[in-house]
Amino acid sequence: MREDVAAWFERRTTTASDWPVDLLATVKGPTTVSVVLPALNEEPTVGRIVEIVHRSFGAAAPEHRRLVDELVVIDGGSSDRTAEIAAAAGARVVQRAEILPEHTGSGGKGEAMWRSLAVTTGDIVVFVDADLQSFTPSYVTGLLGPLLTDDSVHLVKAVYERPLVEGATVVPAGGGRVTELVARPLLNLLWPELAGVVQPLAGEYAARRPLLESLPFPCGYGVEIALLVDTYERLGLDAIAQVDLGVRVHRHHEERFLGVMAAEIMRAATERLRRRGDLSLAADVSASLLQFDRGASGFSVTEHPVAGVEMPPMASVRAPSVHG
Repeated sequence: MREDVAAWFERRTTTASDWPVDLLATVKGPTTVSVVLPALNEEPTVGRIVEIVHRSFGAAAPEHRRLVDELVVIDGGSSDRTAEIAAAAGARVVQRAEILPEHTGSGGKGEAMWRSLAVTTGDIVVFVDADLQSFTPSYVTGLLGPLLTDDSVHLVKAVYERPLVEGATVVPAGGGRVTELVARPLLNLLWPELAGVVQPLAGEYAARRPLLESLPFPCGYGVEIALLVDTYERLGLDAIAQVDLGVRVHRHHEERFLGVMAAEIMRAATERLRRRGDLSLAADVSASLLQFDRGASGFSVTEHPVAGVEMPPMASVRAPSVHG
C-alpha cells in the first residue's frame, strides 16, 4: 500500500465499537441528524430497518439516546407495501415523484437521494439502503461517530464484509462483485489516493449537508463513486473517513443487472475526468449497454440505457420550500 494511503487508512479507519451511543449523545449538541432510506419495493426489509432506527435513536428512544431527528423513506413508486410498512414502523414516507417535480431526472437511487435533501433538514444526513438484511443500530452510530467528533470529516463510508449468499451456499467476501471488478480498479488507476477506501460503493454512508448540497448527484448507480471522488477533489483525502460495520447481507442481483450498474459507475467516473479536462473522449462514451442471449436461432441483443443524467447541486436549485 502506498505510504500516503496507508497513513490515511490508519488515521481515518475505525470500527463501530469505537462509537458508543453514550459518547455520541454527549457530543451531539445542537447538531441535527436525518436518516434517509431510498426505497423501491423493499417490503421484506424496510420495516425492520425503520423500526430499529426509530426505537434505538428516534422519537421512540429514551431521550438520552435520541441521535436521529428525522427518519425519512423516499419511496420511488413502489408497487408493494413498502410505503405502508415504513410509515407504520415510524418513518415519514415521501413519494419521490412529489419532490421538486419541476426538476426532471432519469430515475434511480441517486435521484431519490438528491431529492431527499429537499425534504430533510438535518445538519448530517445518513443514507441507508432499504434492502439490508443485517442492519443493526451500530450502522447509525458508526457512521455518525467521526462526523460528530471531528469537524474536519465531511463524508463517512461504511466498511464491511459482503458474503454472497445463494441458498445454502455462502461465499465469504463474494458479494462485492462490481466493487472488485469495476470500482476498485477504476480508483486505483485514476484516483490512487482513494485506493484505501474499502467499500467505495457502500450504500451506507453519512455526510454533512453543506457538502451534499454542493455536489451533483448522478441519478443511477454511479452516485456512490461520484460523491466519493467529488468529495476528495473538493476537500481532500482527510475529509473522508470509513467505519467497519462488520458483515453486510442484502439482496443480490443477477449478472445482467450488475452489468448495467457497472456501466453507470464507469460513466460517472468518466464524467468526472471530462470535467477536469483529463479525458477528451468522454463526450463519446456510449449512453447504452448491449447484452446478449443465445436462443434457438442464435444470439439476440438487448440494449439497456446507461443512466448519465446528473441532478445539479441542491444549493443551486431555487425553489419554494419543500421541507415538511
